[in-house]
Amino acid sequence: MTGLRRSLGSGQLAMIAIGGAVGTGLFLGSGFAIGLAGPAVLVSYAIGGLVTLALMGCLAEMTVADPATGSFGLFAERYLGRFAGFLVRYAYVTCIILAIGTEVTAVAIYMRYWAPDVPGLWWIAGFALALLAVNLASVRLFGAVEYVFSAIKIAAIMGFVAVGLWVIVRSGIGLTHYTAHGGFAPNGIRGIWTAVIVSIFSYLSIEMIAVAAGEAHDPERAIVRAFRSTMVRLALFYLGSLAVMLAIVPWTQAGTATSPFVTVMQATGVPYAAGVINAVVLIAALSAMNSQLYTASRMLFSLAESGLAPRRLARVGTRGVPVQALLVSAAGIGVAGGVYAWRPDAAFGVMIAVSIFGALFTWGMIFVTHLAFRRRHGAPAAFRMWGYPGTSIVGAGAILAILLTTPFTAPFALTLVYGVPFLAVLALVYLVRFSALSSSRRKSGPMDAGG
Repeated sequence: MTGLRRSLGSGQLAMIAIGGAVGTGLFLGSGFAIGLAGPAVLVSYAIGGLVTLALMGCLAEMTVADPATGSFGLFAERYLGRFAGFLVRYAYVTCIILAIGTEVTAVAIYMRYWAPDVPGLWWIAGFALALLAVNLASVRLFGAVEYVFSAIKIAAIMGFVAVGLWVIVRSGIGLTHYTAHGGFAPNGIRGIWTAVIVSIFSYLSIEMIAVAAGEAHDPERAIVRAFRSTMVRLALFYLGSLAVMLAIVPWTQAGTATSPFVTVMQATGVPYAAGVINAVVLIAALSAMNSQLYTASRMLFSLAESGLAPRRLARVGTRGVPVQALLVSAAGIGVAGGVYAWRPDAAFGVMIAVSIFGALFTWGMIFVTHLAFRRRHGAPAAFRMWGYPGTSIVGAGAILAILLTTPFTAPFALTLVYGVPFLAVLALVYLVRFSALSSSRRKSGPMDAGG
């Protein structure tokens, strides 16, 4: 018994996936991507969506077979070796902690709309403490709050698309903005491909559904249901909202000073619409941050359970929450606050560049782990990812191609500069501290990380 409790329902599990994937990446990061690719950002997000679909299929197959807290990190340890499990989990924890930083940075940006004179660090501290309290309370409260947050986002995006279509029809704008200002792909193939990196960052955190499965009722059924509903929703939300946005506002007006969703609502002239949308994107950032705090803490918990992190991080409080792991995860808030105080206007781009390596490395390793999983177990009966092994190989290849092109893209030039030395340090730490124990650990049976 680990002390973690299976308190999440299937509906909450699906909403956790939506909560993580529909956040700053869509509401603020989409402006960054539009600036790189122009209207062709639709192609970029479609490519990223296909990679995400393949990733979710691989994760669903492995998680249905073995729903455990730690998920793909634990799977990497079992099917690729203890060293791989160590690298995947620490790279992912780093990525998620820094992603929390992007969310709180976005919160400060959104609050400028109502209170431009209040220092952003006040908002970062206030909202961060509130969400930390929610996560410390219980996993049931976390699930309930995340469900409400995600439901608001879903309703808001549907409303945004509906209002946008109404404006397009009423004004007779049509699709002229798709080809104006340099054409559909003003920055060519390079711009489209660079925006794919942003799209992957936008979809990041959808994998947390597999981590949460370890605390879900009937996880096998919940995972399959959440996989199917989440992918349909993401396709509609991302591509639908971007298509409407690009039709109403020229792509040259997109940016990260404010959400492009707010820019569109201001352009429509609908009373109070911009303020309402700004409130929604604020909720979206808080929702994603809420989910990421949860996921990072559970991954640290899994590391501690495997003996790859201090054992105190596996201690669970009376409410079933790994308190110390959660507090360590919240360190990302401090990093974000420091970056924001240092360069508030450039903070969002800096945090993306730093955290994207961990995301890409983790996603690539999930595809590789799935190949090893199939070699050992064959095709499972409960849920089977279509297209094996092609989908896993193509997915891993796409992630590798993205990583190798980051040095040639200005927004992500530091990705490998940060990532490769970080992996080398992790490898050194493992060799010095943990390699002597790897043989005995590998002989141990699988650990049940559920409650």
